[in-house]
Amino acid sequence: MTDNHTPIRTTPKQEWAVGIAAFAGCVMVMIAIFQVITGIAALVNQDAIYPMTEHRILIADPATWGWVHLSLGVLIGLAGFGVFAGVGPARAIGVVLAALGALANFLDLAERPLWSIALIALYVTVIWALTVFTRPYR
Repeated sequence: MTDNHTPIRTTPKQEWAVGIAAFAGCVMVMIAIFQVITGIAALVNQDAIYPMTEHRILIADPATWGWVHLSLGVLIGLAGFGVFAGVGPARAIGVVLAALGALANFLDLAERPLWSIALIALYVTVIWALTVFTRPYR
């Protein structure tokens, strides 16, 4: 017969893993909100968000960029909640989505340099946080 009230002993490394995973989940949800706002802004007011000049060339039209940012925001948010829930694949998916998000914001660097640099830094932070510890956590 086992006692259900006995605390589970954790090592300091396991405590760090849980803390860093929670940090990554928080940053992912925050990035998701930023990306969704960016995507909606690009879809609603395309000319103000992506002004077309003769010296700048977009890889895709402004509506496409809006959908890219909106989709990335939703997917990153879902992966962030998966990280909170302790779903193992959410960490790997989060790393892939963070790399794609950093790439999308790098391609957007000429239009919004400060915003893109801030988001790239957040994405790099998420990648670091999700890859520091490779052991599963709960």
